[in-house]
Amino acid sequence: MTSNRFAMAVHIMTLLDVNEGERMTSELIAGSVNTNPVVIRRIIGMLSKARLVTTNAGVAGAVIARPTDQITLLDIYNAVSSPTQDELFAIHEKPNPNCGVGRNIQSSLEKAFDEAKKAMENKLSEITLAQIAGDVAGKINIE
Repeated sequence: MTSNRFAMAVHIMTLLDVNEGERMTSELIAGSVNTNPVVIRRIIGMLSKARLVTTNAGVAGAVIARPTDQITLLDIYNAVSSPTQDELFAIHEKPNPNCGVGRNIQSSLEKAFDEAKKAMENKLSEITLAQIAGDVAGKINIE
C-alpha cells in the first residue's frame, strides 16, 4: 500500500486548489501536512510525473495541471502508488503447506483481495479532487 502518501497527496492537491493562484512552497505545504518538506517534494515529484501538477525549475511551488473536476482520487492514488510496494492487503508468505487451510488460503485471499482492490479503485474513480476541495473549502468557511 502507499502508506500515508495517498492521503498526503490528496491533502497537497486540495491545498493547492483551495489556495489557487498562490505559489505554495514545500515548506508551506509541509506546515499544513505536518511533515518534512523533503517528503512533500518527493510526493510533488510523483504528482508532477503523473502530470497532475506542474513545477518549474528554479521557481518554488507547484500548480495543479488541469481542472480539478477532471482529476479523480484514483489518478492521485495511481500517481503515488508503486508497483514495487506491497499490495493493498498483504498475504502472509509461508503458511504451513501440511495444513489444508495453510496450503489453500493464499489463492482464496488473493481473489478476494483483488476484488476488494477493484471495488476501491472504482469508487476512487468516481470522486474528483473538485469534490474533496469543495467539501474542505465549505468547512473552512464555517469555522
